[in-house]
Amino acid sequence: MKTINDFNFSGQRALIRVDFNVPLDKAFAVTDDNRIRATIPTLKKILADGGSCILMSHLGRPKGGPEDKYSLRHTVGTLESLLGRKVIFGGDCIGEEAAAKAKGLKGGDVLLLENLRFYKEEEKGDLEFARKLSTLGDVYVNDAFGTAHRAHASTTIVAQFFQKKCAGLVMAAELTNAKKVMENANRPFTAIMGGAKISDKILIIEQLLNKVNHLIIGGGMSYTFFKALGGNIGKSLVEEDKLDLAKELIQKAKAKGVELHLPIDSIAADAFDANANTQVCNNNAIPDGWMGLDIGPQAQEVLAKVIESSKTILWNGPMGVFEMKKFETGTKRVAEAVVRATEKGAFSLIGGGDSAAAVAQFGFVDKVSYVSTGGGALLEYFEGKVLPGVKALE
Repeated sequence: MKTINDFNFSGQRALIRVDFNVPLDKAFAVTDDNRIRATIPTLKKILADGGSCILMSHLGRPKGGPEDKYSLRHTVGTLESLLGRKVIFGGDCIGEEAAAKAKGLKGGDVLLLENLRFYKEEEKGDLEFARKLSTLGDVYVNDAFGTAHRAHASTTIVAQFFQKKCAGLVMAAELTNAKKVMENANRPFTAIMGGAKISDKILIIEQLLNKVNHLIIGGGMSYTFFKALGGNIGKSLVEEDKLDLAKELIQKAKAKGVELHLPIDSIAADAFDANANTQVCNNNAIPDGWMGLDIGPQAQEVLAKVIESSKTILWNGPMGVFEMKKFETGTKRVAEAVVRATEKGAFSLIGGGDSAAAVAQFGFVDKVSYVSTGGGALLEYFEGKVLPGVKALE
């Protein structure tokens, strides 16, 4: 797979799939510019070569055609300030206006097209829609790793209309770092899996059992394991239909020589509420009417030791309801342990989604090795699936 570093873009119009699916507030201001910021080095390389950039992205989930709240024009100001130059807004992503603006671009110009998902053909992977998009540029660049697991018109189908196609710097870095973890991990290799449901992580856990030395299970999904082992978990989150699966995973870990670490204790609450009453409970004995919402002090200490002695760390999913102050400590302690391990030379990959949000919330983004921009895409990569957006660049 080629990257933008294999091309000189002088006099070329680069049609670039970016991921500008960013949160907006009620006044339509961008509240988190990380995804836009991540793509700036790709754009700067193309512009420095003397090329022009035509950017295409989705934003949100519009249901039936154009809606102003999902217009990408709301991102123009943020992009201009990060890039340090004027950005032309396309008004549409196909049609006469977009075509005329793309045709008139000179080296150094940047054109941002309107939200691709205003057309249902985008998510359907429609061939004719992809062809229309392809007429706008000379080279196709995919820098949207976060959507690489979707075979949409702009992420996959459009590539077949280009002789020259390559990965942007975000896409290339994501794949390099993911491969480093899955194929060349220094040992001990520890994976930390959190979040609510085993069902969301079953495939990745099964893959990881073939790779890791330590597997830490935290967050809501840990209570399914404790119930499977015969513990009383009060009214903590549980997947009743996954109890046998939890037992099976415990056996598989044992058979493969993987140390499976479950949190010993929890911060339990009498309600799912930021102001709930709390108590520390052993995870086998959470009283009726109480629910575990964070890992407890003993678990924090034990898991931190495992993490700090690791050489490779993959973290996907929080240890508790970190969005509430009372239940953030477990996730924060794990994040601090990851930072300390990284300082000692470990390679740490934070797997997008809530883990990335937690690392950002605690101010640790620059203190870990790499924070992925693609939650779902990264999970599918680790599950061993082929990502259509990556395959299309080969």
